[in-house]
Amino acid sequence: MKSNWKVLTLIAILSSAITLAAYNFLGFNKRDVVFNESSTPTITGRLAALTGNGTSAPGDFAYAAESATPTVVHIRTTVTRTVRQQQVPDIFREFFGDEFGGAQPRQPRRQQGQASGSGVIISKDGYIVTNNHVVQDADQVEVVMTDKRSFKAKVIGTDPLTDLAVIKVEAGGSLPAITLGDSDNLKLGEWVLAVGYPLDLESTVTAGIVSAKGRGIGILNQNVDRNDRNADTPIESFIQTDAAINPGNSGGALVNLRGELVGINSAIASATGYYSGYGFAVPVSLVKKVTADLLKYGNVQRGYLGILPIELDSKRAAELNAKVGRGIYIDNVVDNGAAKTAGLQKGDVIVKMEGQPVDSDAQMREIIGRRRPGDVINVTVNRGGTERDFKVELRNRNGGRDVIKKAEAATASLGTLGAEFEDISARELQQAGLSGGVRVKKILDGKLAETDIEEGFIIVKANGKNVKTVKDLQTIMANVKEGEGLMLIGMYPGSSRMYYYAVPV
Repeated sequence: MKSNWKVLTLIAILSSAITLAAYNFLGFNKRDVVFNESSTPTITGRLAALTGNGTSAPGDFAYAAESATPTVVHIRTTVTRTVRQQQVPDIFREFFGDEFGGAQPRQPRRQQGQASGSGVIISKDGYIVTNNHVVQDADQVEVVMTDKRSFKAKVIGTDPLTDLAVIKVEAGGSLPAITLGDSDNLKLGEWVLAVGYPLDLESTVTAGIVSAKGRGIGILNQNVDRNDRNADTPIESFIQTDAAINPGNSGGALVNLRGELVGINSAIASATGYYSGYGFAVPVSLVKKVTADLLKYGNVQRGYLGILPIELDSKRAAELNAKVGRGIYIDNVVDNGAAKTAGLQKGDVIVKMEGQPVDSDAQMREIIGRRRPGDVINVTVNRGGTERDFKVELRNRNGGRDVIKKAEAATASLGTLGAEFEDISARELQQAGLSGGVRVKKILDGKLAETDIEEGFIIVKANGKNVKTVKDLQTIMANVKEGEGLMLIGMYPGSSRMYYYAVPV
């Protein structure tokens, strides 16, 4: 028995050494936040976690709740929106003047609204992870701790494609930070707790089991412009649980019985908007990567495989004449993409990634989503009935291997304005008497929609700088600091009058 304990101790020491080496090799020691990460559980540790060994011990609901609750915060946001006044039709203004109807035309009205959610403290110096939809478009973010202390928070970075965001508070001291667990080792049927602030209540803990993993429910696709071929696909590989989750739980913690974070609660499946059986959480494996990217680079570094995937089932496999009934069928490979460069072909079926069986598109996207451009992944494909292994070096959006920092991602910054822009031909500029300008081609859902800017508006200056091309506007947007606004100067076609718009960004 004594020799067994010596072996277990040696395994634990080796695990810690390997973890430390990987930590330094991957460059995580250079990031601005230090996570509390759990070590790989030993056999005895896993048994204790599953069975429990007394009151307030690992494996007990009370132990997990007491460990996690102080690290989960209440987030309150204030959002200011501009509501457009209904314009008076020209025929009525002609007879009755602009005062008809009790409102001047083209004068927007601003309204404030409040919302709330949850967040999880991931570092002692005040970094908090939550959902993007909790803090999206917020003018003010307030964080309330379990001890009733309240702080103003700053939004550090957001990622709509995973519905994650990082905010920070200056608490003037060491905060309780949660320990990050391992969502890959979660088992179906394993007990988990959801911790958050549902329905604007005080801190609340509910219990359930892991009902499914790698679940895609299509909720993040609602925010994607389907007409934009260059738009990235959201990563949905949720942990599904029957722990009760309600509005306000968003951004809160899903923890195992050791009190370790295994997911960020994000959505519920409900016809009423309230809990009706199932909740969904972003796995912590993805949370760690997205959070580290937002803090280190200012934006998420995405690796691309460069394929057109089709998720197989027996029926689809028969239609495509595939030799296996489960996996990811490669319907096409992108020229000069990572897959083609590595030797993957149309008709191959991806059956494993990093030695892990892959049978869903959501699962494949999560595995890739946890890696950066330049990372090499092991891919096993079935080609004509025979399995073959390939090493694939992921590429960035531009086809390279380097990370793309925030300043280089200015196009994404334009996305926050919620509009499509286009350059104007030299002939049109000459007719308008302009030396340069950018036209608002289409207004979508974003910051411009909250102003009185209409489609066709020509931007000639932004924050005092001349705008001659869309690239100019991208550069200006990339340099707008957190909390600053954007002052746009321009005109409408056929008008010589200049208009000024202050846009909050």
